[in-house]
Amino acid sequence: MGRNTRKRRMPLATKVTAGAAALALGGGGLVWANFYASAHEDGDHHRTKSRGAQVATINCPDVGQKLTKVPRQARRGVAKELALLDRQITDAYTRLAETRQAQAGDAGYVDNAILGPLKSKRTATLDRIGININRAGGTAPRDLGRFARCQGVPVEQPDGGDGDGQDQDNGQDQGDGGQDNGQDQGNGGQAGNGPVADDFIDIEDVQPNSRNLPNGLAANGDGGSTGSFTTECGTNENALRNSDNVIAAPGVSNGAQHQHDYVGNQANNAFASDEDLANGETTCQNQGDRSTYFWPVLRIQDGTQDIDQDQPGGGQDGNVGKIVAPTEVDLKFVGNRTSDVVAMPRALRIITGDAKSFTNGLNNANTAWSCTGFEDRQVTDKYPICPEGSGVVRTTNFQSCWDGQNTDSANHRTHMDFVEADGTCSNGFQAVPQLQVRLVYDNIPAPRIENGQVVNPFALDSFPEQLHKPITDHNDFINFFDEDLMNEMVDCINSGQDCQ
Repeated sequence: MGRNTRKRRMPLATKVTAGAAALALGGGGLVWANFYASAHEDGDHHRTKSRGAQVATINCPDVGQKLTKVPRQARRGVAKELALLDRQITDAYTRLAETRQAQAGDAGYVDNAILGPLKSKRTATLDRIGININRAGGTAPRDLGRFARCQGVPVEQPDGGDGDGQDQDNGQDQGDGGQDNGQDQGNGGQAGNGPVADDFIDIEDVQPNSRNLPNGLAANGDGGSTGSFTTECGTNENALRNSDNVIAAPGVSNGAQHQHDYVGNQANNAFASDEDLANGETTCQNQGDRSTYFWPVLRIQDGTQDIDQDQPGGGQDGNVGKIVAPTEVDLKFVGNRTSDVVAMPRALRIITGDAKSFTNGLNNANTAWSCTGFEDRQVTDKYPICPEGSGVVRTTNFQSCWDGQNTDSANHRTHMDFVEADGTCSNGFQAVPQLQVRLVYDNIPAPRIENGQVVNPFALDSFPEQLHKPITDHNDFINFFDEDLMNEMVDCINSGQDCQ
């Protein structure tokens, strides 16, 4: 597993609000863990009685995060197979959503008609991943086939199910957003795959200062680097979007299966090489910054559709509604609490957060949702309902410890890490400038909760089976600062200045 995965810590906070259920892989088996540390509730939540309950979504082991040793020459081929695994889950989820009537009449339908065929397809794909690794001189993980099996995640049911007070389905608790609305699809949302009312919270119901500061946030202290460097790259006025991910799925069109907003580098697509990006145009005011910054779009699910309603990454993948661009994008690099920072290498790739946190669990989740004027109140697994005159805020603080050698890693995580509790980098890693991204949306009307339903919700684009949960927010960065400007940034941060 990745270093920050093995540590099992949330980078932004030690608390999450009630209703976020994490499904993690441990010891080769699937283990449910529930997180009920709410700042506004007493933590007493009804438990699932799921035997015979409608299956809400599908959970499969995230193979990509487990592949920490893949020969460099095999990575592109393996990435294509990993993207195929994602597509297989999407197709299975689509079939799940389209066969509710058949499921109601046959208790074994999901296992026999959906999960069984999915396992067979995944087994073949996992075999090819192993072949790719072995042919390149590596050693594939033993018995990759153990990751072929997926599970159905049941809709959460209200109390009073079978009356015995015990969890069913092998004791598996789950928090699927309180989806007990009685509708056939059970998952809410304009496309029937979320969000639901329980995915939202009034920001004024969140206690102030109820969360820890982000790891790596610069602070005055002995030996620390307290400066900052701000780069201005616009708000995606060019409406540059695609559903690729050149980091996680290079060479795969629609590898993300959800739309990203891009600022900075304008050459970013699945097929862009490092040279393409280095030579690409940039929206950044300082032309020495050709880095690429991207994140999943937000949409208002008000019944309208956007231009991608019939396209991959849009309506074809369950992402519907009107895309709204941020009205403010703040990109800032800060220092380390205990040491100087060193320059980032050219083409350094960092993914923070996890697009599959709803089913993967919270190991790599890195989400902070809030509202302008209330930014001392942050939530991880809820979208905020902001009062009139206040905008939605998404804040992300990236990993800032680098292994000193690699610009990427097989699972796109192990070459970077978060700082320790005392602000230091462990295991010989070096502190680099920490990227902090703050997105503000003053153009999102507040949703309303009526009779247990959410009216005009907004939501992240996501993989369909992730049900547009706010915990799946994530952010991506590839460094293409020119060497002189990167050195200027480092000098500025280490000398305690605020520069741009």
